[in-house]
Amino acid sequence: MTQLTQTISIDFHNSRLDQAATSLFADYSRSQIQRWIESGNLLVNGEILRAKDKIQEGDELILEPILENRVSWEAEDIALNVHHEEENFLIINKPPGLVMHPGAGCNNGTLANALAFHYPQLIKLPRCGIVHRLDKDTSGLLVIAKTEKFRSFFVDKLQNREVFKQYEALVVGQVIGSFSIDLAIERDPRNRIKMRTTDFGRDALSHVSLIKFYNGYSHIAVEIETGRTHQIRVHLSHHRLPIIGDRVYNPRNLIAKDTNKEVMPLIQHFPRQALHASQIGFESIDTGEQVQFECPHPEDMKSLIGSLATL
Repeated sequence: MTQLTQTISIDFHNSRLDQAATSLFADYSRSQIQRWIESGNLLVNGEILRAKDKIQEGDELILEPILENRVSWEAEDIALNVHHEEENFLIINKPPGLVMHPGAGCNNGTLANALAFHYPQLIKLPRCGIVHRLDKDTSGLLVIAKTEKFRSFFVDKLQNREVFKQYEALVVGQVIGSFSIDLAIERDPRNRIKMRTTDFGRDALSHVSLIKFYNGYSHIAVEIETGRTHQIRVHLSHHRLPIIGDRVYNPRNLIAKDTNKEVMPLIQHFPRQALHASQIGFESIDTGEQVQFECPHPEDMKSLIGSLATL
């Protein structure tokens, strides 16, 4: 499947998304662009927006121009771990390895296909109610809108940085106390599957704190104020704290000095980035009070933490 990318220049700063995209992707009509925005095939900085939302200079548009209808997002009987459910939304605990929705190189077997099966009413919503995302191999909490009212509400909260998101990661290196990483991020022009830190990209802010140190490895918490693509992975790699198992940003599978022979292969062959979305919080659409959700580590990270504890 073709994926087209455009970066917003000053000429389209503060323009409506559908108007700018129609000019930048001139091979397609405005009505087709609007349908793709609605279906989630046109993302801004990796997130779904509305056609009328304003975009800014430096924003990245990613278009997957699927010419079929939404019926290609077929319902599939895939197990869902529902962490919490209310009238307006679900909280899903996503396992590692689950792709968010059909796209380039993945036609089925996704979270969206599972949602369409278990909650068929969500087919009426863009991306089956998915309002933010996790990388395929990142586990943890995801909010799923069950109504258009909540979807619009939550997207506004994301845009205004009013959603609390905390992750836990296992990294190579020693973290002492806490610190913040305030480094802009952009797509790497030499490798389109990677992001990189830069002076000219989208602002990105991460707050890092130590949970426990294990003789060369650190179990850390990372709160993010922005939600850039690969933000935590890029920031930690730049800070020389690569995440265990991250094949993109830790391709050499770095091992800390004095790691014993029993634990070394477990770290070297950990099958995915050891990153877990452990907490999420936001204002209740019903009461206006803050609600917060937390979930434990999946079994693979529990096992890895147990192994690191023996060092």
